[in-house]
Amino acid sequence: MDQEDRIALFLDYENLALGARDHLGGLVFDFRPIADALAERGRVVVRRAYADWSFFGEDRRMLTRSHVELIEIPQRMGASRKNAADIKMAVDAVELAFERGYISTFVICTGDSDFTPLVHKLRELNKRVIGVGVEKSTSALLPPACDEFLYYDRLEGVDIPASRSRRGRPSRLAGGAPTTEPDQAEEPGQRATPEQRAEPGAESRQEGEEAVRDVDTLAELVAQTVAGLQGSSSGEVTASTLKRTLLRKDPTFSESDYGFRAFGELLRHLAEQNVVELTEGPAKGDPGVSLPEHGDREVAFGLLRTVVLDLVGADGAVALSGLKTQLRRARPDFSEKKLGYRSFLQFCKAAATSGAVELRWSPETDDYLLTARAS
Repeated sequence: MDQEDRIALFLDYENLALGARDHLGGLVFDFRPIADALAERGRVVVRRAYADWSFFGEDRRMLTRSHVELIEIPQRMGASRKNAADIKMAVDAVELAFERGYISTFVICTGDSDFTPLVHKLRELNKRVIGVGVEKSTSALLPPACDEFLYYDRLEGVDIPASRSRRGRPSRLAGGAPTTEPDQAEEPGQRATPEQRAEPGAESRQEGEEAVRDVDTLAELVAQTVAGLQGSSSGEVTASTLKRTLLRKDPTFSESDYGFRAFGELLRHLAEQNVVELTEGPAKGDPGVSLPEHGDREVAFGLLRTVVLDLVGADGAVALSGLKTQLRRARPDFSEKKLGYRSFLQFCKAAATSGAVELRWSPETDDYLLTARAS
């Protein structure tokens, strides 16, 4: 028990309940999915919910059965009513952070950006902060401030009415925020034609293709992150370290968004794709993660050399700009990020170090030039 995280839970109840009702097709808020998600992360020792409970009669009974302490914020006129709930919740959280040193994690359930300073202060006090909010009513400022952010509508056990449920998950890895509206079935520039909409199964195929693209993007992020960890640390990179780093990059990250039940299952899938290698780690269930030392990298270096030779021969030089497009024509699935490189230039420098090509800067062309002299 001493190794368990102690969790304090604070619910801005009006924000959650109205967010679920207004953006999830009239869904009645249920506390159980949040409780289940937190049970996987530690032992909840404090549960408090803030609202004017005269407006939430049925909800009071549901929360009481879940042992949530109800903090009454009486209805007032104007903005003072909203601020009263926010201030009371923030003061209680900071007070608890000072008085209960054994509490290591604070869960702030709201989508209101007004709580961002509270999150910053709790993290300043060396507390882990998990946010929970309804996706469409959550400010874009709040998730990046947290150590982890859970969207309520994505939690296990939340059944969104069919008319409002999402038909596909947007990719969130590039900047930590969704690239499309959650209800949007297609991305801009990728809309299905009328014939595709009329064709049975067309939408299912589109969803499948989008899922594949998401996993490909995820593979690039994982490889790039592992490479960064290997370069900045002399110790072994473990699965738990990798997961924490991914959450630092994108607090809304969840392997379940990509169809995996657990992070270990995701890593095994990437290992089968030769994106990473798994080894026995220092603890059971926490394997070591590394990038393949050979294999795909050597193949990619060979591909680069072949493309350069095909373009300019053994004695010519080709500019770096536009070369990646030529590689993708030869191998459409080429991605330097899957190999752990942050940029195509970094990949070419590694290829030059291995002797596959020669790389030099040309002031005349204001670009790097690559040559592949005959062996």
